[in-house]
Amino acid sequence: MNQRKILVTSALPYANGDIHLGHIMEVTQTDIWVRLQKLRGHDCVYVCADDAHGTSIMLSAEAQGITPEELINKVKRQHEQDFKEFLIGFDNFHTTHSEENKSFSEEIYLALKANQHIAKRTILQLYDPEKQLFLADRYVIGTCPNCKSNGQYGDNCEVCGSTYSPSELINPKSAISGAVPTEKESEHFFFKLPAFNEMLKTWTRSGTLQDSVANKINEWLEEGLQEWDISRDAPYFGFEIPGHSDKYFYVWLDAPIGYMASFKNYCSKTTYKFEEYWEKNSETELYHFIGKDIINFHTLFWPAMLTSANYRTPTAVFVHGFLTVDGTKMSKSRGTFINARTYLENLNPEYLRYYLAAKLSSGIDDLDLNLEDFVQRVNSDLVGKVINIASRCAGFINKGFNGELSSKIDTPELLMEIQSKKDEITSHYENREYGKAVRIIMALADKANHYINDKEPWVIGKKDKASPELQEICSIGINAFRLLIIYLKPVLPETAKKVEIFLKIQPLIWEDIDSLLLGHSIGKFTPLITRVESEKVQNIIAVTKEIFKPKDKLEHKKKMNNLEEFEPQIEFDDFKKIDLRVARIILAERVEGADKLLQLTLDLGFDSAGNALSRKVFSGIKSAYDPDGLKDKLTVVVVNLKPRKMKFGVSEGMILAAGPGGKDIWLIEPHNGATPGMRIT
Repeated sequence: MNQRKILVTSALPYANGDIHLGHIMEVTQTDIWVRLQKLRGHDCVYVCADDAHGTSIMLSAEAQGITPEELINKVKRQHEQDFKEFLIGFDNFHTTHSEENKSFSEEIYLALKANQHIAKRTILQLYDPEKQLFLADRYVIGTCPNCKSNGQYGDNCEVCGSTYSPSELINPKSAISGAVPTEKESEHFFFKLPAFNEMLKTWTRSGTLQDSVANKINEWLEEGLQEWDISRDAPYFGFEIPGHSDKYFYVWLDAPIGYMASFKNYCSKTTYKFEEYWEKNSETELYHFIGKDIINFHTLFWPAMLTSANYRTPTAVFVHGFLTVDGTKMSKSRGTFINARTYLENLNPEYLRYYLAAKLSSGIDDLDLNLEDFVQRVNSDLVGKVINIASRCAGFINKGFNGELSSKIDTPELLMEIQSKKDEITSHYENREYGKAVRIIMALADKANHYINDKEPWVIGKKDKASPELQEICSIGINAFRLLIIYLKPVLPETAKKVEIFLKIQPLIWEDIDSLLLGHSIGKFTPLITRVESEKVQNIIAVTKEIFKPKDKLEHKKKMNNLEEFEPQIEFDDFKKIDLRVARIILAERVEGADKLLQLTLDLGFDSAGNALSRKVFSGIKSAYDPDGLKDKLTVVVVNLKPRKMKFGVSEGMILAAGPGGKDIWLIEPHNGATPGMRIT
């Protein structure tokens, strides 16, 4: 077998938050693949880094009263510890805020510029006049121009899904200071991505991407690529663009360059040669493992930049889906937005590594962590099937044969069958079809347990604890267990270490599948992995809810009663546009199929020609009012609200009411001579 030279990366976690289980899924997928390559004898290096630049890091550091450098150093230590305890075997974990990354970022930018792949032009941006900084889309919040939902970000609406520019938001404001942003001109630098359209069409169809990803990229290529803004204005935490003291590289320019920087840093500590892996015609292999939310950066911008700067492109980019918990997006309120540290304080990391492996495939579908299934599967498979084999056989070997395995095996059929699956399991691991590999391994574990059940060593041991037949049966069991552990070693590296100590053997490698352990002395069996306790899973949920709950209910209530906290704030001129009129309720009717709504017919007096005016309005006051008791009541209605089409009809205004909900809702009722149609000023 020829030794492959492989460099592997996974996406860089952002240095402004904790590692959560979504991160752990990605690095676990990568780590299993890397461990397989190393067990097979290939030269495989796994590097990563913290993504340490951007406005949010600058603002977080400011809020904590520390420098950005202090913040990212603190977070890096936390990230490294979490990854280490999840048994992620990075060869090097670096940071994008490094001299190596600065050097490569400047070099690549200057190469793009020299090759005429950089454009300059002046653009209009939203600007925070209080904070005195330009606002990225995520720092502008307002009302969606399409569906009118409040609290939407400056690039897309999370309610209706429409996309727009920040300047199109209704009542936009800065998410940083709350100030109303102004428009301001600034000169920006753009990477001429459209120049690489044909190159990318070829590269993305060359086997570098999964078919579904390549198809999506092709849609973007057919629509036509846009030039990519690679600059940001001061103040900004990042690298200055050469020759421009007030301009910085956008974080997504130097983030993927961080892969190169981390490997360069590794080379400085080892005998590896950077050029051998990154030069244009390199024969080494380069793989990126990423989530489907950052496809465009890794499959369009990144290979195009590398090509312009005369570096090699990735051999492949492996894309995965998101992690959901109990069938839905991870939620802080439900306690399922689980941080790595919270998990580690309660459960063995190999439980999660195994569960993820059992469900991971080469596709980009989301993976669901079903907590009930998690407990059942880990207990059934790892404890009930695999570890059970050793626990059933080791005692007989220790007691009756002084820990000595048989020197020969006359009926090796079970072991030969387990060994025969080597190529198939290897192929599944190589192709990231871990779930398929695990299913085969567990089917083999079932056969080993059936073998032991059929042979009933406990019956033989009662008659003769030194029987040669008993020794062979249990030696077959121990050898089956050893083979299964080799297959599982990429997934369960810590358990594999314990098994190596128990069996008194050198660290297992993939070639060991082809041999058996005969005439060998083993140690005493001790529990290698214990059952998952459901109570600890529930504790993780409870702790997570506690971490993310509002810190102080009293303070939250105070905020809700502080006018400065209401969203969104409006100017007085906006308020003057609201036309409030007194209305008399002519008729109140229940709405069939609606839990909260009543339909009100309102008398609004007369127009200038003497014609009676009326409106029909839907109102969510059903829980507080009997329709029959509303007739002839006076209330207040917004009459110039644009009619809204609802499921049950068109609502032609809005009546005013107050209260927390349920039975505690009160109509605004004018008195002292108010008449229908009277304007309220």
